Amino acid sequence: MTARNVLGTALQACSFDPLTGYFRDGCCHTREDDSGSHVICAKVTEAFLRFSAERGNDLVTPRPEWRFAGLKPGDRWCLCALRWREAYEAGVAPPVVLEACHERALAFVSLQALQSCAWVKGSQTG
Repeated sequence: MTARNVLGTALQACSFDPLTGYFRDGCCHTREDDSGSHVICAKVTEAFLRFSAERGNDLVTPRPEWRFAGLKPGDRWCLCALRWREAYEAGVAPPVVLEACHERALAFVSLQALQSCAWVKGSQTG
């Protein structure tokens, strides 16, 4: 069965450079042992990266042992749903690529919240 996105269509890839996803397959696929639910494809911003670091999750520093090169503003990355929601509530949520957000995200955040932060190609954040 094909994974679905929050819009109910086939899940699209989030990023191959940097290579993202719980399975490092470029998509925000998930399964039960993905305790962080890495299901929201976001285009990270400086504000979000700073917010995440302040909460103990440094997404900037490279960690080669985890095949992680570190993120910079503009990179697309599969984020943990609860961290994205926390950032949304704090007013620093990065824009999301709806077609690449796994439908499981809707267990944590509303479609309306995601749509309010939808990335539009050619926008200032894109």
